[in-house]
Amino acid sequence: MTHPDTMAVHGGREDLAALGVHVPPIDLSSTYPVTDLHSGGGSYETLATGGRPDEGGVSSLVYQRLWNPNVDRFERGVADLEHAPGAVAFASGMAAFSATLIACISAGAPHVVAVRPLYGGSDHLLATGMLGTEVTWTTPGGVAEAVASRPDDTGLVLIESPANPSLEIVDVRAVVEAAGNVPVMVDNTFATPVLQQPLGLGAALSMHSATKYLGGHGDLVGGVVATNEEWARRLRQVRALTGGLLHPMAAYQLHRGLQTLPVRVRAQQASAGTLAAWLSGHEMVQEVRYPGLPGSSVPDGQMSGPGAMIAFRPRGGAAAAAELVTRCELITHAVSLGGVDTLIQHPASLTHRPVEESAKPGEDLLRLSVGLEDVEDLRVDLDRALRGC
Repeated sequence: MTHPDTMAVHGGREDLAALGVHVPPIDLSSTYPVTDLHSGGGSYETLATGGRPDEGGVSSLVYQRLWNPNVDRFERGVADLEHAPGAVAFASGMAAFSATLIACISAGAPHVVAVRPLYGGSDHLLATGMLGTEVTWTTPGGVAEAVASRPDDTGLVLIESPANPSLEIVDVRAVVEAAGNVPVMVDNTFATPVLQQPLGLGAALSMHSATKYLGGHGDLVGGVVATNEEWARRLRQVRALTGGLLHPMAAYQLHRGLQTLPVRVRAQQASAGTLAAWLSGHEMVQEVRYPGLPGSSVPDGQMSGPGAMIAFRPRGGAAAAAELVTRCELITHAVSLGGVDTLIQHPASLTHRPVEESAKPGEDLLRLSVGLEDVEDLRVDLDRALRGC
């Protein structure tokens, strides 16, 4: 089982035949029976410290905060797609990122080296220092120097590629080399595991806002980190202690969403490529950013496709951008991305509003998440909106 289409359909379903079912059952139990004090206590200790039920001595799942079968199935499905030893799911992408930072802090390594641009929520959390982290902002070329400035307490290097919202591509292998022994986390939300597997490029952690492409239908919130077993154990312990668990129903929906992820991503990518090329020649568009356009630079072997996100700047500056999003009729003006319907938003005013001015996206930049509608219908809607401005 090596092709992503096959892994997406079958990943995390290895236990179903033994259960005598064809689709995963939904386990909503908040608590589980404990046979006796000794075995119950041992089970609690194993799970609360990041262990798994398949480790010796676990006779009960004890409590949903410690373990849930639906969450486990989704995690195994993601791990398969990411070619990772394991994955840990959370209630949101920000909960996943927060858990990673807490794990670094608890290990005595609160210093984070971060390369902008990043998702606005991640940027904001680091900038506030709310969790006790200290951040050094740098460029990809400055990672080695930033790590060397604090070699004893740097716990993480954070990058996002393609970056939100402006689609910059970061050379993951180069950053991993520059980071040395410091683990690198890649926000892989835009690319998805279908197009990019950061662990195969040397990264230690691949993070997703599962709300986006993994769920794919705009009806849930979740986050997940694919990583090695050592990091997975640390993250499970943080999740157990802080309560950032993913609800079983959302886990079931996410696991189901993985089945169609490759098909959706490829179809959305095809439409995005068509729209990006068309926008590039539109008289009312000043600039288009899309990794699949001629002249775009993606390191060899890093991605198998350019994805379905587009950033563009209409002629007329910020005023035109503000007007354009309200003139779209088929395309929805809303935050988020990666769903079956096409969304457009103004990052500087919304998702990246908390980012400091020097790193904030331009006031004329718009972000387009291309869905599964007919591409010609999307083109007509965009053309009408552009000419109306």
